[in-house]
Amino acid sequence: MNVGQQIINGLVLGHSFALVAIGWTVLLGVARLVNFAHGQMYMLGAFVTWAAIAEFGLPYALAIPFTMLVGIAVGFLMQRVMLQLTLKQDLVSIMIVTLGFGHVLHGVAALVFGSTGQILDTPFSTRNVYWNDLWFTWQDVAIVVVTILVFVALKLVLDRTRLGRLARMVAEDPQLALLAGIDVRKVYFGVFAFQGAAVALAGAMIGPRTPILTSMGFDEVIMTFVVVVLGGIGSVWGSYIAGISLGLFTAFFGALVSPAYTTPAAFLVLIAVLVLRPGGLAAKPGGGH
Repeated sequence: MNVGQQIINGLVLGHSFALVAIGWTVLLGVARLVNFAHGQMYMLGAFVTWAAIAEFGLPYALAIPFTMLVGIAVGFLMQRVMLQLTLKQDLVSIMIVTLGFGHVLHGVAALVFGSTGQILDTPFSTRNVYWNDLWFTWQDVAIVVVTILVFVALKLVLDRTRLGRLARMVAEDPQLALLAGIDVRKVYFGVFAFQGAAVALAGAMIGPRTPILTSMGFDEVIMTFVVVVLGGIGSVWGSYIAGISLGLFTAFFGALVSPAYTTPAAFLVLIAVLVLRPGGLAAKPGGGH
């Protein structure tokens, strides 16, 4: 086993996990909601990026913001449909609605883009880098850089801007925030829009690494759930650390044992961590944040 190569694979995979998970992390942290359509939104982002390049002839640099705009539109649509459920914090109904919405996105994608896979080639994915016995692509480098920039920018916004303060107030107590004159609906709309843009960005960045399939969203939502819970509900840096940790674990476990068992193994790690630290990796020992 090439240890150096597995570290590179794990870091790239870990940053991919973190980038996909960040939108769900914010959604859980601010709105206390679970979006089971998250994986299908990721799949849609990958397909929209492919269509923007292959069908409309857009360069990759323009296809990414176009895909993010589509993601924002999907986020707005979801929140528009679920607004009353969100305000009531009807979590069971929201989970059912988002699960159904995910299946609708899956069906629409299969109808529009076809059930066969597509390959998304970009100027970065076709350029390889060889260093001694190590190998990666410039797309891998772009994923790592973009993920770090997104996390740093999000942390700065949440900690140092008025928008971040409003989001934290709504996260603490929506009803109290409403009494304080905060337009909770706009905050929720903003959170869903960010989630849509972030997961669409993830689809545009990570899609070139693998064949794009309509079924890819169902697989992705499982690992995203592990990252979000492992990092601690609503914790931005916890989600980043969990993504990197899970990526390295997946790479080495796949090399040493078998890639076929990485998902069950990831859940075993999740169970073990939650037993020892109920609040996730971002929590202090004993379960507190």
